[in-house]
Amino acid sequence: MRPIRPTMAAASIAAVLALAATACGPSEENAGDSPSASAAQEAKDRLTIPDELKDRLKEHGIDVDKWRNGEWRNWDKDAWLREAQDFVNPIIEDLWDPDRMREAETPPERPVDEDISGDDGVTDPTPAPVEAQTVRAPYRTSAPEAGKVFFDGPEGSMVCSATVVKDPANPGKSNLVWTAGHCVHAGKKGGWYRNIAFVPSYNDSARSTADLQNAPKAEVAPHGVWWGDWVKTSEQWIGEGGKTGGQGAPYDFAVIHVTPEKGGTGKSLEETVGSALPVEFDAPSVSEMARVTATGYPAAAPFDGERMFQCPDRPGRLSVKTDEPTMYRIGCTMTGGSSGGGWVAEGRDGKPALISNTSIGPVSAGWLAGPRLGGEAKAVFESVSEKYAGR
Repeated sequence: MRPIRPTMAAASIAAVLALAATACGPSEENAGDSPSASAAQEAKDRLTIPDELKDRLKEHGIDVDKWRNGEWRNWDKDAWLREAQDFVNPIIEDLWDPDRMREAETPPERPVDEDISGDDGVTDPTPAPVEAQTVRAPYRTSAPEAGKVFFDGPEGSMVCSATVVKDPANPGKSNLVWTAGHCVHAGKKGGWYRNIAFVPSYNDSARSTADLQNAPKAEVAPHGVWWGDWVKTSEQWIGEGGKTGGQGAPYDFAVIHVTPEKGGTGKSLEETVGSALPVEFDAPSVSEMARVTATGYPAAAPFDGERMFQCPDRPGRLSVKTDEPTMYRIGCTMTGGSSGGGWVAEGRDGKPALISNTSIGPVSAGWLAGPRLGGEAKAVFESVSEKYAGR
């Protein structure tokens, strides 16, 4: 089975250090689109970094200018920041242009056995596959909260899915995005991924891969590119997650606080996309849910990651380890790339709410499983919300 996920811990999470700095160092892939030397210098002149942050960066031997100009590609063990408080994600303007987004097709999958259930845990029969359905375009009206996450790892550019969620500390003005832990951190043998960015309503008109080559950026990213300036995931994922197996899957969730790449209009992400979903932490049991709908951008064959799909199904239970929470499981043919995508069901108030996210699935792509959100997930969420309360 192949997770479409990594895992993370929640209760004992340290503050995450993030840097949001305007930059214009070109990536090697887009060297032909790089700004002029004078423009680059102007960007550097505008760059201001708080002394406290400078000290933190120095502790890790990070030179911000070198980082923006390509040092982020250094994945040596000592350069790959791992701990919760070490997250650093300087904005590199125009790094995620339409071409680079289209070429980022690799999901951070972790192959797992077909039968992953724990010996003594509660696991329901394997659900029948549910054929993934295309979401009606334009996405900004049919599924405005959904989008695609882009990031870089040692193997290259990768993709996941994510959801705009409500922030109780900033009602109506949320800048919070929910995704899977393995979409931001590599787990026990790695560290934080880099250049993490969220694009709501990616490929809004559902163009084919061929048509996207000539699509304007306003259609590929109708609401712009939003960079993660603060990220939290569970300590379970950081400590247990791996490239193979289902370790940490019950704690495979993360929250990203985002900021617009180019300053935006002054509106929050929620105001920009026009919607956000509440997160249900008093998660209902499977017997209380008639249906849950998973949304994402599957990228592994037979999909190509360019269009949004959904799977509605009645959830069942999956136990990965007997001493860890039981997960939700539904029938679905979506593949890697849908990792992190939101699972929506009727909340306890009768309104749609995010109750999970895609985490793992088998190589055969017949079903998906996601964590049941409880105290650990709530702690991750609240730590990010409180950090940005009132701003």
